[in-house]
Formats: sequence, structure tokens, C-alpha cells
Amino acid sequence: MPKDVYFNTPQRLTQLIGANTTVIVAGRRTGKTDSIASPFVLRNMQRMKGSTGGIVVPTFKHGLTNTLPGLFAAWKRWGFLNGIHYVVGRKPPKSFGKPIIEPSDYEHVITFYNGSCAVIISQDRPGSSNSLTLSWLLVDEAKFIDYEKLKDETLPANGGIKSFFGKHSFNHSIMILSDMPQTQKGSWFLHYKEKMDSELIATIEATVYEIWKTKERIRELKAESQPVPDYLPKYLRQLDTNLNKMRSVAVYYKEYSSIENLQLLGENYIKQMKRDLTPKTFQTSILCMQLGIAKDGFYSSMREGHKYNASDFGYLDSLGYEFDQSALDSRADSDVNRFAPICIGMDYNANINWIVAGQPQGNRLNVIKSFYVKFERKIPALVSEFCTYYAHHENKTVVFYYDTTALGANYAVNDQDFRYVIIHEFERHGWQVIDVYLGNPMRHDEKYLLINQGFAGKQRLMPMFNRQNNDDLILAIQTAGVLRGRLGFRKDKGGEKLAESEENLLEHRTDGTDAFDTLYIGCEKFPYHETIGFSTSGVL
Repeated sequence: MPKDVYFNTPQRLTQLIGANTTVIVAGRRTGKTDSIASPFVLRNMQRMKGSTGGIVVPTFKHGLTNTLPGLFAAWKRWGFLNGIHYVVGRKPPKSFGKPIIEPSDYEHVITFYNGSCAVIISQDRPGSSNSLTLSWLLVDEAKFIDYEKLKDETLPANGGIKSFFGKHSFNHSIMILSDMPQTQKGSWFLHYKEKMDSELIATIEATVYEIWKTKERIRELKAESQPVPDYLPKYLRQLDTNLNKMRSVAVYYKEYSSIENLQLLGENYIKQMKRDLTPKTFQTSILCMQLGIAKDGFYSSMREGHKYNASDFGYLDSLGYEFDQSALDSRADSDVNRFAPICIGMDYNANINWIVAGQPQGNRLNVIKSFYVKFERKIPALVSEFCTYYAHHENKTVVFYYDTTALGANYAVNDQDFRYVIIHEFERHGWQVIDVYLGNPMRHDEKYLLINQGFAGKQRLMPMFNRQNNDDLILAIQTAGVLRGRLGFRKDKGGEKLAESEENLLEHRTDGTDAFDTLYIGCEKFPYHETIGFSTSGVL
């Protein structure tokens, strides 16, 4: 017996409107991948037999951990099983239909039983779009997509085969999904809002309703054993034809907050996200609010070029397409030197604690990952997360940079300070700690000059951020403000001292930036090398 499937309002509207170009900007857990992308891909692959589509993701790691698991989980609930109805990453069985254009290899291809294919196009993997002829595109996490690459390499491939699928309104269709972008570069898809013809969308909605009413009328007549007038089926066919024409040229743009899915998520989820996420992440990822970027902020010299992707494709390929995502660790990161120590800067607070990890490589300071825990989860839990993620790191050494903020305090629960607890926890997990004391915190104006010169390439090390592993930290740095007053020039730390309430706690977004500051100052001023130790001059 068929099971009922629940779709929330955004999911139902997207499917009913069925525009050729659909852009959904929605908060977390609104079911973008699960019940908006999944029906889109399923429809295209089933109704365009033998076609080839593209699933575009910013990085291969993101596709493995976010996009594909959501698609597969939804298909499984609807009765489409891996190995029976589709296969992933391998040549399909002979019982499957043949694609119209067969892929050169099936390593990164989903193949359906009817011969339809979906190529996984990851922008950090060179050549993913080469020589493809596509009939549809799904662009996931669009705020992280490089639009220039998409425009030059992938969009031209979405030409399809008109002789086969020209009758379908969804031939050459494109679906773009994201939560609200936080950078100018990541906002490339917001202009589709101006391209949407609201009157056309309203007409499509009215036509869908008219089709439903007409079908209901036909069903009622049949149920009452009455003859169906000839004009009703003809009218229905005409409505379908008109709807198909309108959909084929329609652009549908819609913004939704996570609250749209409140019936499934529950109020506790929203409250938990408000508590656990940083304020700007909560506003963009949950409430789907568009925020301005601090152009004259504390880190005004940071640019898009200071972010990079670093996936170890060999390791990720070895995992296949079904694995325990919680087990993903540093082996998936190609920027980590496994034989070198990991440098860390930290920030300590009664309600939030951060580790920002980096490794100097040449004239770069690669910020390889950041971690934070909140509320009842304290430093032991934070260190445990770090050590679990880097469990396969060959050199179990951390260079711990700290200033006076790590001394003489530990949430007032015992006589040991942060420094002692941190070193003890790392050693308990089997790591060696080289602790480097930086003295009093650097003055804000000096710190501003040092770090921005670093971004500008005028210091020994230029900060570079692993985009996949520092989402919250990057947002914090991009939006950190500046206060100028009679006491001088300083970072706008807002309500950090008012951290006892939920609302004020969420304003502590500069905590992570302070941990980054400590890491950069330490690596720049007190560089460490295993063979000769520290340079007293600050430069090796």
C-alpha cells in the first residue's frame, strides 16, 4: 500500500510551479536537498529516459557529506533503492537501460534503471564538466559556488538534446539551492529575483488549481456514473499545454526561513539553533536574512582569494558514496602536513570556547580548521573534538600559543587555569604540547595593522582559510566591526561581557576571531621549527 509523503509549503509550491529555472534561498532544515532537490532530480531522470544531468557542488567533500546522502535518503523513503533502481560510481548492470550519450567512465555518475544519468560535478575537481551534454542542472549550496567557473564550464553544457526532450518544460532546467549568502561573491544567484515574472507565476498557480478542479469534476462524474462531457478532457489537455509552455520560460525565486518547516522541526530545534549558532549564522542560515558585509571592518584587507578548497580526492574516493559521515576526519583534507605540528590559538569563555588550528607553509599560514563548543560543553570536550578529528595525524604535537587571558582563570570552578587544563587534556589524549607564552594581548590598533598587512602580503605569513572547515570563523572575520573613540581604535566586541543570557550570548561572534588573532600573532611573531625551536627575533 503506498505511503503518504509529507511536503511542507515551500516543497509543495516548488513542485507545483515547476518552473524551468528555480532558485530557492532557504534556511537550514527546510528540506532543500531532501524534498526540493530530490523530486527535481527524480522527475528529470524518470521522465527524460536516457538523459544526462549535472549535480553541481562546491567541493567533492560537500557532495559526499551533504548533497548525495540527502538525495539517497529521500529516494529510499520513496521506494527507490541503491543497487536496484540506481547505482553510483560504477558501471550499471546490463539490465539497465542505455544512456543516449554514454559517460566516458562511471566513477562519479549516478545511473538510473532507465539509462538516465546524473554526473557529480565538483568545482574543486578539475575537468568535472568537460565534454558533457546535459539536460538539467542542480546547483547545491550555491553561496559557495564559483559563478565564473559555473558560467564558463558548466552552464554551456546544459544544452540537452532537443530532438529527444524538447517537449518537456523541464528540458534545460536548472535548480539553484542555498541558504542566504554572506559575501558579495556568494550572492551571484540573488539577481534571479528580478528575473521572476510574478504575474506568470501567479498564472501558473491558477492554472494548476484549474487543472485540479477539472480533474475533480471528471472524477465526481465518473463516481456518479454520469457521462463526462467531451469539452472537459479537451479543456484539460489545453490547460496542460498552456501550463507546459508557461513553465518552460518561467523563473521562480523564493526565500524561506527554517520556521517554514516548524511542523516537522519543532520549536525546540529553532531554540537550540538560536542557542548554539552564532548570531550571524543563525540569521543567515536559519532566518534566511540577508546581511551586509563590513567593508570597513576590523579585517578589511581579507578577500575571497584568502579562502581555498583542500579535499584529498584519493581518500574521499576510497570511502565510496555510502559511509558514516561522523567518521570523516583530517584524512579528507589535502592541506594538512601530517608530519608537522599543528599550531593553535584559543579563546575561553564561560559559554563558548574556540580552537583555531593552522600550519605555516612557506609564506602562508593555512588555517586548516576551527572548532567551538558552547554552554555545558567546555574545554575538555573541545580538545576531545580536535584530537578525534586529527587522530590519524602522524605528529601528535600542538604548538599552543596563549596570552595572559589563559592564566589565572578557569570558570571559577577550581584552582587550575585554562593553560593547565588545556595542556592536561591534550596530554591525556596522547598529544605533546609546546606552550608558547605571548605575554599581554596585543593592542587592537597594533593587531589590526599586523593582520591586515598579513592579508595584503606585507608580513612574513599571509592568512589563508580552508573554506570547508572554517565556515563560522570566516563569517565572523568578514563581519567583525571597528569602534573608534577617545580610547582609540579597537575591534567591536559588542556584548561579550553580557554572556549570561541566551540573547546576549549569541553576540559573541568575535570570540572565534580572537582565537584566530592569537594563532596569527603566534605564528608570525614566534615561529616554531622542530629542528631549531623558536627564533628569539620572531623570524627563523
